[in-house]
Amino acid sequence: MSFKKVCFMYRHKDYAVDGIRSALGLAVENMYSYGVVMDNELASLDENTQESIEMLRDMEGEIFSTIPANVENLGLASITLEELGEKLREMTHVIPYGLK
Repeated sequence: MSFKKVCFMYRHKDYAVDGIRSALGLAVENMYSYGVVMDNELASLDENTQESIEMLRDMEGEIFSTIPANVENLGLASITLEELGEKLREMTHVIPYGLK
C-alpha cells in the first residue's frame, strides 16, 4: 500500500491556523502531511495551534516556514525555497491553501 504525501502551502496569514488544522486532519487519516507558511510573519500561535503542530510532528508531519522570524519566534521548522522545491517533488498532492 502506498501512502499519500500532502503539502499545504499557506501564502496568506489569515488562513495559516486553519490550514495547520487541515494538515493535522490528514495526518489522522494516515497520510503524511506537511504545511509551509510562506511570505508572511505570523504574530503568534494560540495554545491549541501549538498542540496541533506537536500532534502533527508525532505523526511524522511538520509545519515549515520560509520566514526566519516564524522559525525563531514560533518554533516552526525552517525551509528554504530550494529545499521546498525538493520536498514538493516527494508529494503526491500539493494544496495552495487560502489564496487571496
